[in-house]
Amino acid sequence: MSSVKLFLQDPVIVRDFLRTRTPYETAKTALFFYFVITQSLKFCRHVQARGITDSLRDSWTWTYKQVLLLALKVPSVQKDVQQQLNKARLDIEGKLVPQGVDVSRHLVLPDEGKSMEWIIAEMEKMDGELGTRADWKHGKLSGAVYHGGDDLSRIIVAAFERYTVSNPLHPDVFPAIRKMEAEIVSMCLRMYNNPDGAGTMTSGGTESIVMAIKTYRDWAREVKGITEPEMIVPATAHAAFDKGAAYMKVKVHLIPVDPVTRKANIKRVRRAINRNTILLVGSAVNFPDGNQDDIVVLGELAAKHNIGLHVDCCLGSFIVPFLEKAGLSDGEDGGAKYKLSPFDFRVRGVTSISCDTHKYGFAPKGSSVIMYRDAALRRHQYYITPYWTGGVYASPSLSGSRPGALIAGTWAAMQYMGSDGYLKSCREIVSCARTIANTITNSIPELYVLGSPPASVVAFGSKSPEVNVHEVGDAMSKKGWHLNALTGPAAVHIACTRLTLPVVDTFIADLKDSVQQAKLAPSGKGTMVALYGLGQSSPVGPDMVSEVATMFLDTLYKA
Repeated sequence: MSSVKLFLQDPVIVRDFLRTRTPYETAKTALFFYFVITQSLKFCRHVQARGITDSLRDSWTWTYKQVLLLALKVPSVQKDVQQQLNKARLDIEGKLVPQGVDVSRHLVLPDEGKSMEWIIAEMEKMDGELGTRADWKHGKLSGAVYHGGDDLSRIIVAAFERYTVSNPLHPDVFPAIRKMEAEIVSMCLRMYNNPDGAGTMTSGGTESIVMAIKTYRDWAREVKGITEPEMIVPATAHAAFDKGAAYMKVKVHLIPVDPVTRKANIKRVRRAINRNTILLVGSAVNFPDGNQDDIVVLGELAAKHNIGLHVDCCLGSFIVPFLEKAGLSDGEDGGAKYKLSPFDFRVRGVTSISCDTHKYGFAPKGSSVIMYRDAALRRHQYYITPYWTGGVYASPSLSGSRPGALIAGTWAAMQYMGSDGYLKSCREIVSCARTIANTITNSIPELYVLGSPPASVVAFGSKSPEVNVHEVGDAMSKKGWHLNALTGPAAVHIACTRLTLPVVDTFIADLKDSVQQAKLAPSGKGTMVALYGLGQSSPVGPDMVSEVATMFLDTLYKA
């Protein structure tokens, strides 16, 4: 090593060495050194972000996984695995696809158009064929349906009817839709304390997040010359960040969270920042356990390094901006402390926020808003080409044509609810969630609440070796509840909505019964136990789960 160092440091030796080589050999040598240096830098940045211990663990897991994947190619093993996957496929199809000779299937266009009466009757028939697996009006759901009431539904339908054919791609034809979209963005910006900011509507939280990643990628390339972008994301951030990074070819450094507070490990975030970092991510609140990252500290880091900080408020949406006014942002309830730290554009370093209007804003599904600190940053979200033979093409987000009816429905919902309606909704929903959290903490000794969730989501794990929390989730499923299973750690969560309010006592009673059932008579056969047990069984477990998930997606398109 010392002789190589001496060789590189002595200009005379280097000059004489290069003189004895042909241009082709010199180019090859230069290319070789360029490859070694760039790959070494990538390796160093990776180890710096992950840490030596985690890097070694990742390498061991990867090696072990490759060995197991080779073992799975043994014909006898492969046959057994395929049999299990085929069984899983049949189970999925049995749950999703209606079976029987009496099932009507519409696989080709009818020769003649059908009447409205026939269409409505056929829809009712399909509902009957598929059965009512989850009557959402009964409220036994985690999130999923964010219902603002029957009166609001009628208002949204009226907006749909009025603007059915509208398309914001043509603002000259549909000026009212353009105006409503601009006003929706303006209302959200003011709600998040940035009246002079900028934003656009999107089709949902995932698109808002993907657009943010695209924006920072293009911004960093133009302003800082970064061609190999990286982003730093807490482990509890939404999977849409991984999805967006995959689409936009941005490397992700996944940061662990504190096991008690459930906040991103700031020390690890700080260590992961390098010259290629374009974006930090924080949640207020996160989807898995409903906790909040330390946005203030993340903002300080973002400002110091001149990089973006995106705050994901897709789930917090129309809850977290109203917590302070509702008197619920800082205090003690039932012996537990709940505190919402600053999270919006008032925090130095926050450069973008995503907010789902179709969650606690009670707007129709398929609507969200992505907001930026200023219009200059938003410009990097746009796609514009002046070279198309069809004319200049410009769009603010992924879609070209968009349903103006959704924009009208969103605008109508926000006008109907108003600040007072959202404040009342926030107070009721958060009080409901805290009732559940406090009951778990004070009355169900086998369980514990993850972190100190300040808003509408409560996640609970097991602190008893006798209770598998996924068994609890499966037992709740048998009682008609549709909850979300989590991993890292194993847990179950409920996102409370207005539909949860009248059934919160039922939830608590069912949860207590389910804990005892999981403790005394675990079945070991429920969906949560089987699926998430498989995912954690070995390094290839996630691959098997991915295969099952692929089957699920395939089944969605089986007519």
